Amino acid sequence: MKRVVVGLSGGVDSSVAAYLLKEQGYEVIGLFMKNWHDDSVTISRECEWVEDSNDAMMVAEKLGIPFQTVDLSAEYKERIVDYMFGEYERGRTPNPDVLCNREIKFDVFLKIALGLGADYVATGHYCRKDVISGDGKEIYRLLAGKDGNKDQSYFLCQLSQEQLGKILFPIGELTKPEVREIAAREELVTAGKKDSQGLCFVGKVRLPEFLQQKLKPREGVIVEVSSSNQNYRKPAPHFMTREEELAHNSRKIRYALADGKVVGKHQGAHYFTKGQRKGLNVGGTAEPLFVIDTDVEENVIYTGQGKNHPGLFRRTLFVTNDELHWVREDLALPVDGTMEVNARIRYRQPLQKAVLYRVDSGLYVDFEAPQSAITEGQFVAWYIEDELIGSGVIS
Repeated sequence: MKRVVVGLSGGVDSSVAAYLLKEQGYEVIGLFMKNWHDDSVTISRECEWVEDSNDAMMVAEKLGIPFQTVDLSAEYKERIVDYMFGEYERGRTPNPDVLCNREIKFDVFLKIALGLGADYVATGHYCRKDVISGDGKEIYRLLAGKDGNKDQSYFLCQLSQEQLGKILFPIGELTKPEVREIAAREELVTAGKKDSQGLCFVGKVRLPEFLQQKLKPREGVIVEVSSSNQNYRKPAPHFMTREEELAHNSRKIRYALADGKVVGKHQGAHYFTKGQRKGLNVGGTAEPLFVIDTDVEENVIYTGQGKNHPGLFRRTLFVTNDELHWVREDLALPVDGTMEVNARIRYRQPLQKAVLYRVDSGLYVDFEAPQSAITEGQFVAWYIEDELIGSGVIS
Protein backbone atom coordinates (compact mmCIF):
# COMPACT_ATOMS: atom_id res chain seq x y z
CA MET A 1 0.00 0.00 0.00
CA LYS A 2 1.41 3.37 -1.03
CA ARG A 3 1.70 6.03 1.66
CA VAL A 4 0.67 9.64 0.93
CA VAL A 5 1.14 12.65 3.18
CA VAL A 6 -1.53 15.26 2.51
CA GLY A 7 -0.93 18.91 3.33
CA LEU A 8 -4.16 19.60 5.22
CA SER A 9 -4.58 23.37 5.30
CA GLY A 10 -7.94 23.45 7.03
CA GLY A 11 -9.69 24.28 3.75
CA VAL A 12 -12.23 22.30 1.74
CA ASP A 13 -9.89 21.46 -1.17
CA SER A 14 -7.22 19.64 0.83
CA SER A 15 -9.93 17.94 2.94
CA VAL A 16 -11.52 16.42 -0.15
CA ALA A 17 -8.07 15.54 -1.55
CA ALA A 18 -7.42 13.46 1.60
CA TYR A 19 -10.85 11.81 1.37
CA LEU A 20 -10.36 10.84 -2.30
CA LEU A 21 -6.91 9.35 -1.67
CA LYS A 22 -8.29 7.24 1.15
CA GLU A 23 -11.08 6.03 -1.14
CA GLN A 24 -8.45 5.14 -3.75
CA GLY A 25 -6.77 2.82 -1.26
CA TYR A 26 -3.75 4.87 -0.20
CA GLU A 27 -2.47 4.97 3.36
CA VAL A 28 -3.07 8.65 4.14
CA ILE A 29 -1.40 10.86 6.77
CA GLY A 30 -2.56 14.46 7.33
CA LEU A 31 0.03 17.14 8.08
CA PHE A 32 -0.70 20.78 8.90
CA MET A 33 2.08 23.27 8.23
CA LYS A 34 2.46 26.08 10.71
CA ASN A 35 4.34 28.79 8.89
CA TRP A 36 4.27 31.77 11.16
CA HIS A 37 5.05 32.83 14.68
CA ASP A 38 7.36 35.78 14.34
CA ASP A 39 6.38 38.21 17.09
CA SER A 40 8.40 41.04 15.57
CA VAL A 41 5.97 41.20 12.64
CA THR A 42 2.28 40.83 13.34
CA ILE A 43 0.24 39.59 10.46
CA SER A 44 -3.29 40.00 11.76
CA ARG A 45 -5.10 40.40 15.02
CA GLU A 46 -6.96 37.13 14.90
CA CYS A 47 -4.74 34.11 14.89
CA GLU A 48 -6.16 32.31 11.94
CA TRP A 49 -3.80 29.37 11.77
CA VAL A 50 -5.09 28.02 15.10
CA GLU A 51 -8.60 27.79 13.66
CA ASP A 52 -7.31 26.27 10.42
CA SER A 53 -5.25 23.71 12.30
CA ASN A 54 -8.32 22.71 14.35
CA ASP A 55 -10.39 22.30 11.19
CA ALA A 56 -7.64 20.18 9.64
CA MET A 57 -7.53 18.01 12.77
CA MET A 58 -11.32 17.52 12.73
CA VAL A 59 -11.19 16.46 9.08
CA ALA A 60 -8.43 13.95 9.87
CA GLU A 61 -10.50 12.56 12.76
CA LYS A 62 -13.57 12.23 10.55
CA LEU A 63 -11.54 10.40 7.89
CA GLY A 64 -9.80 8.26 10.49
CA ILE A 65 -6.27 9.22 9.42
CA PRO A 66 -3.26 10.14 11.59
CA PHE A 67 -2.63 13.87 11.91
CA GLN A 68 0.18 16.09 13.09
CA THR A 69 1.32 19.71 12.89
CA VAL A 70 4.79 20.63 11.67
CA ASP A 71 6.35 23.98 12.41
CA LEU A 72 8.03 25.37 9.30
CA SER A 73 8.08 28.99 10.41
CA ALA A 74 11.88 29.28 10.48
CA GLU A 75 12.16 28.09 6.88
CA TYR A 76 9.18 30.18 5.86
CA LYS A 77 10.66 33.33 7.31
CA GLU A 78 14.03 32.75 5.70
CA ARG A 79 12.85 31.63 2.29
CA ILE A 80 9.64 33.56 1.76
CA VAL A 81 9.28 36.55 4.07
CA ASP A 82 12.88 37.78 3.92
CA TYR A 83 12.82 37.30 0.16
CA MET A 84 9.60 39.34 -0.08
CA PHE A 85 11.01 42.24 1.88
CA GLY A 86 14.20 42.13 -0.19
CA GLU A 87 12.27 42.21 -3.47
CA TYR A 88 10.05 45.10 -2.35
CA GLU A 89 13.12 47.05 -1.30
CA ARG A 90 14.54 46.60 -4.80
CA GLY A 91 11.30 47.93 -6.27
CA ARG A 92 10.17 44.52 -7.49
CA THR A 93 6.86 42.81 -6.69
CA PRO A 94 7.35 39.18 -5.64
CA ASN A 95 4.81 36.37 -5.81
CA PRO A 96 4.97 34.62 -2.44
CA ASP A 97 2.51 31.88 -3.45
CA VAL A 98 4.67 30.60 -6.29
CA LEU A 99 7.71 30.60 -3.98
CA CYS A 100 5.84 28.96 -1.15
CA ASN A 101 5.07 26.02 -3.45
CA ARG A 102 8.62 25.73 -4.70
CA GLU A 103 10.42 26.31 -1.41
CA ILE A 104 8.05 25.18 1.34
CA LYS A 105 5.30 22.79 0.24
CA PHE A 106 7.29 20.86 -2.31
CA ASP A 107 10.72 21.12 -0.77
CA VAL A 108 10.81 21.40 3.04
CA PHE A 109 7.40 19.74 3.46
CA LEU A 110 8.14 17.11 0.83
CA LYS A 111 11.37 16.15 2.63
CA ILE A 112 9.47 15.78 5.93
CA ALA A 113 6.91 13.56 4.19
CA LEU A 114 9.60 11.38 2.62
CA GLY A 115 11.14 11.13 6.09
CA LEU A 116 7.82 9.66 7.27
CA GLY A 117 8.19 6.95 4.64
CA ALA A 118 5.77 8.56 2.19
CA ASP A 119 5.76 7.61 -1.49
CA TYR A 120 3.99 10.85 -2.39
CA VAL A 121 2.74 14.15 -1.04
CA ALA A 122 -0.65 15.52 -2.09
CA THR A 123 -2.30 18.93 -1.97
CA GLY A 124 -5.66 20.43 -2.82
CA HIS A 125 -4.42 22.26 -5.91
CA TYR A 126 -6.65 22.51 -8.97
CA CYS A 127 -4.20 21.10 -11.46
CA ARG A 128 -3.34 17.73 -12.98
CA LYS A 129 -0.27 15.77 -13.94
CA ASP A 130 0.39 12.89 -16.23
CA VAL A 131 3.38 10.89 -17.39
CA ILE A 132 4.81 10.31 -20.84
CA SER A 133 7.99 8.53 -21.75
CA GLY A 134 10.85 10.12 -23.64
CA ASP A 135 14.54 9.20 -24.00
CA GLY A 136 13.82 5.99 -22.12
CA LYS A 137 12.71 7.81 -18.97
CA GLU A 138 9.46 9.07 -17.49
CA ILE A 139 8.60 12.71 -18.11
CA TYR A 140 5.97 14.39 -15.94
CA ARG A 141 3.57 16.89 -17.46
CA LEU A 142 1.97 19.64 -15.35
CA LEU A 143 -1.53 20.29 -16.70
CA ALA A 144 -4.17 22.91 -15.98
CA GLY A 145 -7.01 21.91 -13.65
CA LYS A 146 -10.32 20.85 -15.22
CA ASP A 147 -12.10 23.79 -13.55
CA GLY A 148 -11.14 26.74 -15.75
CA ASN A 149 -12.22 29.17 -13.02
CA LYS A 150 -9.95 27.63 -10.42
CA ASP A 151 -6.95 26.37 -12.41
CA GLN A 152 -3.91 26.82 -10.14
CA SER A 153 -1.16 25.51 -12.41
CA TYR A 154 0.37 29.04 -12.49
CA PHE A 155 1.24 28.78 -8.78
CA LEU A 156 3.18 25.57 -9.50
CA CYS A 157 5.15 27.01 -12.41
CA GLN A 158 8.50 26.63 -10.62
CA LEU A 159 8.27 22.91 -9.86
CA SER A 160 10.92 20.51 -11.14
CA GLN A 161 10.58 17.04 -12.69
CA GLU A 162 11.88 15.56 -9.46
CA GLN A 163 9.23 17.35 -7.39
CA LEU A 164 6.41 16.52 -9.83
CA GLY A 165 7.33 12.85 -9.65
CA LYS A 166 6.42 12.84 -5.96
CA ILE A 167 3.18 14.88 -6.04
CA LEU A 168 -0.47 13.87 -6.43
CA PHE A 169 -3.27 16.33 -7.25
CA PRO A 170 -6.43 14.41 -6.31
CA ILE A 171 -8.96 17.16 -7.10
CA GLY A 172 -7.48 18.28 -10.43
CA GLU A 173 -10.21 16.55 -12.44
CA LEU A 174 -13.01 18.16 -10.38
CA THR A 175 -14.70 21.56 -10.33
CA LYS A 176 -15.03 23.60 -7.14
CA PRO A 177 -18.80 22.92 -6.85
CA GLU A 178 -18.11 19.17 -7.16
CA VAL A 179 -15.47 19.41 -4.41
CA ARG A 180 -17.91 21.21 -2.10
CA GLU A 181 -20.58 18.61 -2.88
CA ILE A 182 -18.27 15.74 -1.87
CA ALA A 183 -17.31 17.57 1.35
CA ALA A 184 -20.98 18.15 2.23
CA ARG A 185 -21.92 14.55 1.45
CA GLU A 186 -19.09 13.26 3.66
CA GLU A 187 -20.00 15.80 6.36
CA LEU A 188 -16.54 17.31 6.47
CA VAL A 189 -16.39 20.37 8.74
CA THR A 190 -14.77 22.43 5.95
CA ALA A 191 -17.57 21.88 3.39
CA GLY A 192 -18.94 25.43 3.55
CA LYS A 193 -15.73 27.21 4.50
CA LYS A 194 -14.84 30.27 2.43
CA ASP A 195 -11.69 30.12 0.32
CA SER A 196 -8.70 31.71 2.01
CA GLN A 197 -7.35 34.81 0.30
CA GLY A 198 -4.29 35.15 2.50
CA LEU A 199 -0.62 34.80 1.92
CA CYS A 200 0.15 31.15 1.34
CA PHE A 201 -0.49 29.28 4.60
CA VAL A 202 -0.24 32.35 6.78
CA GLY A 203 -3.79 33.62 6.78
CA LYS A 204 -5.11 37.09 6.19
CA VAL A 205 -2.30 39.49 5.47
CA ARG A 206 -2.75 43.17 4.79
CA LEU A 207 0.28 43.66 2.64
CA PRO A 208 0.91 47.39 3.16
CA GLU A 209 0.75 47.02 6.95
CA PHE A 210 2.93 43.94 6.76
CA LEU A 211 5.54 45.74 4.66
CA GLN A 212 5.49 48.87 6.79
CA GLN A 213 6.74 46.88 9.76
CA LYS A 214 10.02 46.15 8.00
CA LEU A 215 10.30 48.80 5.31
CA LYS A 216 10.27 52.20 6.94
CA PRO A 217 7.88 54.86 5.57
CA ARG A 218 9.55 57.57 3.53
CA GLU A 219 7.56 60.45 2.15
CA GLY A 220 7.78 61.10 -1.58
CA VAL A 221 5.75 62.58 -4.41
CA ILE A 222 3.15 61.14 -6.79
CA VAL A 223 3.59 62.40 -10.34
CA GLU A 224 0.90 62.23 -13.01
CA VAL A 225 2.18 61.65 -16.54
CA SER A 226 -0.08 62.67 -19.41
CA SER A 227 -1.01 60.05 -22.02
CA SER A 228 0.33 62.46 -24.66
CA ASN A 229 3.82 62.52 -23.07
CA GLN A 230 6.63 62.52 -25.64
CA ASN A 231 7.88 59.15 -24.30
CA TYR A 232 4.88 57.50 -25.96
CA ARG A 233 5.30 59.29 -29.27
CA LYS A 234 8.85 58.41 -30.18
CA PRO A 235 8.98 56.71 -33.58
CA ALA A 236 10.41 53.18 -33.44
CA PRO A 237 14.06 53.15 -34.53
CA HIS A 238 15.27 50.99 -37.40
CA PHE A 239 16.40 47.58 -36.10
CA MET A 240 19.23 45.55 -37.61
CA THR A 241 18.18 42.31 -35.89
CA ARG A 242 15.11 40.74 -34.28
CA GLU A 243 16.97 40.70 -30.95
CA GLU A 244 17.51 44.48 -31.12
CA GLU A 245 13.79 44.95 -31.67
CA LEU A 246 12.88 42.64 -28.76
CA ALA A 247 15.32 44.41 -26.48
CA HIS A 248 13.78 47.76 -27.45
CA ASN A 249 10.20 46.53 -26.91
CA SER A 250 11.00 45.05 -23.51
CA ARG A 251 12.72 48.16 -22.18
CA LYS A 252 11.06 50.19 -19.45
CA ILE A 253 10.55 53.89 -19.98
CA ARG A 254 12.71 55.83 -17.53
CA TYR A 255 10.56 58.65 -16.20
CA ALA A 256 11.81 61.89 -14.66
CA LEU A 257 9.99 64.49 -12.56
CA ALA A 258 9.86 66.74 -15.61
CA ASP A 259 7.61 64.20 -17.39
CA GLY A 260 4.56 65.18 -15.37
CA LYS A 261 3.07 67.19 -12.56
CA VAL A 262 3.10 66.47 -8.84
CA VAL A 263 -0.44 65.54 -7.74
CA GLY A 264 0.09 64.12 -4.25
CA LYS A 265 2.33 62.47 -1.68
CA HIS A 266 2.95 58.87 -0.64
CA GLN A 267 4.69 57.13 2.26
CA GLY A 268 7.12 54.95 0.32
CA ALA A 269 7.47 53.94 -3.33
CA HIS A 270 8.34 50.38 -2.26
CA TYR A 271 4.76 49.86 -0.99
CA PHE A 272 3.34 50.29 -4.49
CA THR A 273 3.27 48.11 -7.56
CA LYS A 274 2.63 48.69 -11.25
CA GLY A 275 -1.01 48.67 -12.26
CA GLN A 276 -2.13 49.51 -8.69
CA ARG A 277 -5.09 51.83 -8.33
CA LYS A 278 -6.00 51.69 -4.64
CA GLY A 279 -4.14 53.55 -1.94
CA LEU A 280 -2.98 56.57 -3.95
CA ASN A 281 -5.58 58.86 -2.37
CA VAL A 282 -5.43 61.46 -5.12
CA GLY A 283 -8.79 62.88 -6.17
CA GLY A 284 -10.00 65.30 -8.79
CA THR A 285 -8.95 63.40 -11.92
CA ALA A 286 -11.40 62.62 -14.74
CA GLU A 287 -10.40 58.93 -14.63
CA PRO A 288 -8.81 57.00 -11.74
CA LEU A 289 -5.02 57.11 -11.49
CA PHE A 290 -2.99 53.92 -11.98
CA VAL A 291 0.63 53.38 -11.02
CA ILE A 292 2.65 53.18 -14.26
CA ASP A 293 6.07 52.99 -12.59
CA THR A 294 7.81 53.29 -9.23
CA ASP A 295 11.30 54.63 -8.66
CA VAL A 296 12.50 53.31 -5.29
CA GLU A 297 15.87 55.07 -5.58
CA GLU A 298 14.33 58.53 -5.95
CA ASN A 299 11.17 57.48 -4.06
CA VAL A 300 8.76 58.70 -6.75
CA ILE A 301 5.54 57.09 -7.97
CA TYR A 302 4.56 57.77 -11.58
CA THR A 303 0.87 57.49 -12.42
CA GLY A 304 -1.44 57.88 -15.39
CA GLN A 305 -5.18 58.35 -15.82
CA GLY A 306 -7.34 55.41 -16.80
CA LYS A 307 -6.69 51.72 -17.39
CA ASN A 308 -5.82 52.37 -21.04
CA HIS A 309 -2.99 54.79 -20.28
CA PRO A 310 -0.08 54.00 -22.67
CA GLY A 311 2.36 53.88 -19.75
CA LEU A 312 0.73 50.67 -18.54
CA PHE A 313 1.41 48.66 -21.70
CA ARG A 314 4.35 46.69 -23.10
CA ARG A 315 4.34 43.79 -25.48
CA THR A 316 7.67 42.16 -24.64
CA LEU A 317 9.31 41.06 -21.41
CA PHE A 318 12.66 39.53 -20.55
CA VAL A 319 13.71 36.72 -18.21
CA THR A 320 17.41 36.36 -17.31
CA ASN A 321 19.09 32.95 -17.50
CA ASP A 322 19.36 32.57 -13.74
CA GLU A 323 15.62 33.22 -13.29
CA LEU A 324 14.52 30.97 -16.15
CA HIS A 325 12.92 27.61 -15.32
CA TRP A 326 11.71 24.74 -17.52
CA VAL A 327 9.22 22.30 -16.01
CA ARG A 328 9.76 20.32 -19.22
CA GLU A 329 13.55 20.32 -19.39
CA ASP A 330 13.38 18.26 -22.59
CA LEU A 331 11.64 21.19 -24.32
CA ALA A 332 14.07 23.89 -23.13
CA LEU A 333 14.96 26.21 -26.01
CA PRO A 334 18.55 26.40 -27.27
CA VAL A 335 20.06 29.83 -27.99
CA ASP A 336 18.35 31.32 -31.08
CA GLY A 337 15.45 28.89 -30.65
CA THR A 338 11.84 30.11 -30.79
CA MET A 339 8.55 28.59 -29.61
CA GLU A 340 4.91 29.60 -30.02
CA VAL A 341 3.12 29.44 -26.67
CA ASN A 342 0.27 30.83 -24.63
CA ALA A 343 1.48 32.77 -21.61
CA ARG A 344 0.19 34.60 -18.54
CA ILE A 345 1.86 37.16 -16.32
CA ARG A 346 -0.47 36.77 -13.33
CA TYR A 347 -2.83 34.20 -11.82
CA ARG A 348 -6.30 34.11 -13.40
CA GLN A 349 -5.18 36.12 -16.44
CA PRO A 350 -6.62 34.51 -19.59
CA LEU A 351 -3.81 32.92 -21.61
CA GLN A 352 -2.26 35.24 -24.23
CA LYS A 353 -0.60 34.28 -27.49
CA ALA A 354 3.15 34.84 -27.42
CA VAL A 355 6.44 33.74 -28.96
CA LEU A 356 9.51 32.81 -26.90
CA TYR A 357 12.93 33.86 -28.24
CA ARG A 358 16.01 32.41 -26.57
CA VAL A 359 19.14 34.58 -26.61
CA ASP A 360 22.56 34.27 -24.93
CA SER A 361 21.55 36.16 -21.81
CA GLY A 362 18.04 34.76 -21.32
CA LEU A 363 14.63 34.60 -22.91
CA TYR A 364 12.25 37.14 -24.44
CA VAL A 365 8.49 36.60 -24.25
CA ASP A 366 6.95 38.58 -27.10
CA PHE A 367 3.16 38.89 -26.85
CA GLU A 368 0.88 39.25 -29.83
CA ALA A 369 -1.03 42.02 -28.00
CA PRO A 370 0.50 44.56 -25.57
CA GLN A 371 0.04 43.51 -21.92
CA SER A 372 -1.02 45.76 -19.07
CA ALA A 373 1.19 46.14 -15.99
CA ILE A 374 4.07 43.80 -16.75
CA THR A 375 5.64 43.85 -13.29
CA GLU A 376 9.26 43.08 -12.39
CA GLY A 377 9.56 40.27 -9.86
CA GLN A 378 6.29 38.57 -10.87
CA PHE A 379 6.28 35.26 -12.73
CA VAL A 380 5.47 34.69 -16.36
CA ALA A 381 4.39 31.13 -17.17
CA TRP A 382 3.99 29.62 -20.62
CA TYR A 383 1.86 26.77 -21.88
CA ILE A 384 1.38 24.59 -24.92
CA GLU A 385 -2.34 23.80 -24.96
CA ASP A 386 -3.15 22.95 -21.32
CA GLU A 387 0.37 21.96 -20.31
CA LEU A 388 2.60 24.37 -18.36
CA ILE A 389 6.05 24.09 -19.97
CA GLY A 390 8.13 26.68 -18.11
CA SER A 391 8.28 29.98 -16.30
CA GLY A 392 10.54 32.79 -15.22
CA VAL A 393 10.79 35.93 -13.15
CA ILE A 394 10.06 39.10 -15.11
CA SER A 395 13.23 41.18 -15.05
